[in-house]
Amino acid sequence: MKIVIIGSGNLATQLSLALSDAGQQIVQVFSKTEEHARELAGKLGCGYTSNADEIDGNADVYIISVKDDAISDIAQKVCEKASNAVVVHTAGSIAMDVLKGKAQHYGVFYPMQTFSKNRKVSFREIPCFLEASDDDTLNTIRKIADEISENVVLADSAQRKKIHLAAVLACNFTNHCYRLAEKVLQEEQIDFKLFLPLIDETAKKVSVLSPKQAQTGPMMRWDTGVMNMQIDLLSDERTKQIYRLMAESIHEDATSTDDTCHQPKA
Repeated sequence: MKIVIIGSGNLATQLSLALSDAGQQIVQVFSKTEEHARELAGKLGCGYTSNADEIDGNADVYIISVKDDAISDIAQKVCEKASNAVVVHTAGSIAMDVLKGKAQHYGVFYPMQTFSKNRKVSFREIPCFLEASDDDTLNTIRKIADEISENVVLADSAQRKKIHLAAVLACNFTNHCYRLAEKVLQEEQIDFKLFLPLIDETAKKVSVLSPKQAQTGPMMRWDTGVMNMQIDLLSDERTKQIYRLMAESIHEDATSTDDTCHQPKA
């Protein structure tokens, strides 16, 4: 199957490498920045362009992996070149219908993971959430997804928005907390890497316990003495506000009797 990759960022890079490793034929990379297109194409051994008018119109599938607000415009240009091909985007929070009226066969191919250009990841366990305009399109993108992931899930646009929101909370917010911790440690010239065993164990626990069951610390006990001391140690007022809000949220959740576990839709 011939595939054109539209984009050259973190997700586009790792997804295209995974597809290539799985035997898919990446025929071209398009990026508005020629240097980035050339760099990714060099890794894939394919052609590249930074001119939308030069996008290869003979591919079977076009995977659009660009900034959310750029999807609609580039999709229009892609579909003018390849009206009968399958066109998908990879965005978590953007509805599939952004492609409606542009492509005849369209959908979403959303791998839920944090990606960096130069950190290769294994796609085998990464959940890939799919949505398609029709059964034939779904069969096409599911075949591709099955070749790189053992965790392929169907999710409509409304579900995917909630999935992406949860991913932001679980990943981006958590990573920012790492950054706040790093800044505190830097004040005392303490190596952040000393905290990696703590971070690893925190992540491992939620594979066997729910996040609520895994929670520990002074907020659980509402140990105001410790909490006030720690707030005083923070030099930045915004970080103090984050601490207070998180403390209240943790304690309220810990003392809540609502342990309802909502089962996913079949």
